[in-house]
Amino acid sequence: MTDHVVMFSGGAGSWATAKRAIAALPIGEHVILLCANTNSEAPDWMPFVDACAADVGGELVMIDNGGRDIWDTFDKARFIGNSRADVCSRVLKREPLRRWLEANHTPSDTVVYLGFDWTEAHRLERARPHWEPWTIAAPLCDPPYLTKHDVLAWLTDCGIPIPDLYTKGFSHNNCAGACVKAGQTEWRRLLNAYPDRYAYNEQREGQFRDTVGKDVAILRDRGGGKTVPLTLKAFRERLTADATLFDDTDFGACSCMDTLDE
Repeated sequence: MTDHVVMFSGGAGSWATAKRAIAALPIGEHVILLCANTNSEAPDWMPFVDACAADVGGELVMIDNGGRDIWDTFDKARFIGNSRADVCSRVLKREPLRRWLEANHTPSDTVVYLGFDWTEAHRLERARPHWEPWTIAAPLCDPPYLTKHDVLAWLTDCGIPIPDLYTKGFSHNNCAGACVKAGQTEWRRLLNAYPDRYAYNEQREGQFRDTVGKDVAILRDRGGGKTVPLTLKAFRERLTADATLFDDTDFGACSCMDTLDE
């Protein structure tokens, strides 16, 4: 019998991936929802994960990472995550997920499902060589094609409450909206929707800069023909002075599961 492991982020896309995967399988196939907790998630993240697992019917396996959060990984590595390098995802997601797969399943009898949709086929192809020798599948890349709106409506039809981040316009239900790869647009959204969460990350970033003694930051300022670090403090002050002073093309993307080894 083949085992089916869905990389379950706690987002709507991974739930829809699991729903489609199970719908296409013979009755009795073993489906695992494999989830790694960054311990940096929103309060409604775990209830949503539990509700999705109950709805899908697969076995939920939660990797708790010993309680470490994203800032613990930055402090230990003395490197702050940003849009180009996400040490948090590597340490809290990719590496523990790979270790779990290798310890519990063999590639010859396991299919791994990723939550890419039809707009992200390029990411799926980029991911394939990094997942070898595992067989990977992405059901949302196949027709009928679904938009994010379609998936959220499907969740509602199944009686699963929509996570608060989605209702506030965030693209992903991860890291309480404070994804280091999200870009200026999402961090502006975080400041407006959850100022307390923004303030916490601003404080931790400032503490990190003081500790390492370097001009580093999560965000980048690409104005004036050069790229320089843009601290969350400076970004907040800029928006306070003029709410339009942000790069609305810098919206980033959550790519935690594109690769296993970067």
